Amino acid sequence: MKKFKMFFDIEKEEQWLNELLQKGYCCTNISGLGIYTFKKTDKRYVIRLDYQDYLSKKKFEDYKGIYEDFGWNYINSSWLGGIRYWQKEDDNQNEIFSDRQSTSNYYRRLMGYSSGLGILFLLFSYMLYKDSGLYLAEGLWSMEGALFWKAFLFETPFALLRSLPALMVVFYCSSFYKAYRKYSMLKEN
Repeated sequence: MKKFKMFFDIEKEEQWLNELLQKGYCCTNISGLGIYTFKKTDKRYVIRLDYQDYLSKKKFEDYKGIYEDFGWNYINSSWLGGIRYWQKEDDNQNEIFSDRQSTSNYYRRLMGYSSGLGILFLLFSYMLYKDSGLYLAEGLWSMEGALFWKAFLFETPFALLRSLPALMVVFYCSSFYKAYRKYSMLKEN
């Protein structure tokens, strides 16, 4: 079975994947384009997601070996994404972070990921909007009557597409804030 889904929140993605696993599906592949591949199984699985900054081939093999030593299987995913997918049979020892420090480090990495992408989309939004607004049709605002409404309705889907980078800034700022809250709660206790 293949499913297409896009996520901007790593924890919601993990929750969705675990819901499918509880229904008797095993995840076999995840593409960078949001296509998830599953197969039916009788075993119960659990999946955990981890975000890692760029790892060299040697560091990635070491990182992978540590998880595999504890029974986790790596699911192939986009190499550039930074999100690593780990799955294993449900045995009631289903956490990938063994202590507060490693959980804290995870949220700190997530904050860096979210802020980096947020800044990237903010710069992209600035480049898109610095010389013009969302609507690019010349003379749109000087048109009147039915001609204005036809032009306005025609341009609106394009304006919504142009607003996508700004929406991404909002998503990544929200993701940063959520990770920051969890990070700071771990640091306080």
